[in-house]
Amino acid sequence: MFSVMTYGRYAARAVANSLIFITATSTHLCRLVSAVSGFSKFDSPILSLLDKRLYGDDACFVAYYNAADVLGVADGVGGWRAYGIDPSQFSKKLMAACEMMVKTGRFVPNQPAELLASGYNELLQDKVPLAGSSTACIVVLDRSKQTLHTANLGDSGFMVVRKGEVVHRSSEQQHFFNTPFQLSVPPAEHRAEVLNDAAEDADTASFDLELGDIILTATDGLFDNMPDHAILKELSTLKDSQYESIKRTVWNLAEQARDLSYDPDYFSPFAKQARKNGYNVTGGKPDDITILLSIVTGD
Repeated sequence: MFSVMTYGRYAARAVANSLIFITATSTHLCRLVSAVSGFSKFDSPILSLLDKRLYGDDACFVAYYNAADVLGVADGVGGWRAYGIDPSQFSKKLMAACEMMVKTGRFVPNQPAELLASGYNELLQDKVPLAGSSTACIVVLDRSKQTLHTANLGDSGFMVVRKGEVVHRSSEQQHFFNTPFQLSVPPAEHRAEVLNDAAEDADTASFDLELGDIILTATDGLFDNMPDHAILKELSTLKDSQYESIKRTVWNLAEQARDLSYDPDYFSPFAKQARKNGYNVTGGKPDDITILLSIVTGD
């Protein structure tokens, strides 16, 4: 049995895949063209096909308001199933709350951690009891200043790629191996034993972008199964900022990560990190995979 605090997001089985696309029109310096792809670890593909923002226990959103494009991913902690709780509900509602804040203009572009905190507070005030926990990553493009503002809590994350090189990326936050920082709403009887970090604990940063920069935001299902060089190799096939090109590339990335996650002989980034922590692990790490792939364009 996997605990909420340690291996809650490790067991996995089958897959599903779908894509969504959102782009914004603007008179500002730049905008994002984005596509989303992912796979669920669950047996049935129905969940992802019915709600394209959900891949198993992962959730995401892409939204815009005035001069800001906002992306978010969250990874629900699967160990809650041991307590009879559906982990996907927490990540789904957290991302939905953040998306609502964006669409109603209740956020400041250069303060993504506050946006995450506001979404989390919405869950705390929900009249319907909710329990669970999740990592989260929020990425905001301020179009008027061509600046990226980010907040990352846990082991989801992002990277900015320019001319084939990673020029900026998130820092992973772990309490100890496979135990990432996470927002939580535990049942009263488990409050003392469950990790509960604050949105304000998120690693935040700002970074000036250039036209043509690639922003990849994803849950750990990607990063635990594909090293940077493999991700960059696939991104090198992206020839332009057209939606069809982005869609094809993000699909290929998700598919590669999925295939590697089920390879028992593959020495994955997750297995390498496990070895460093004294665990004799080989193979990929089956998990939900969610990838948002965006290009900064001035079109």
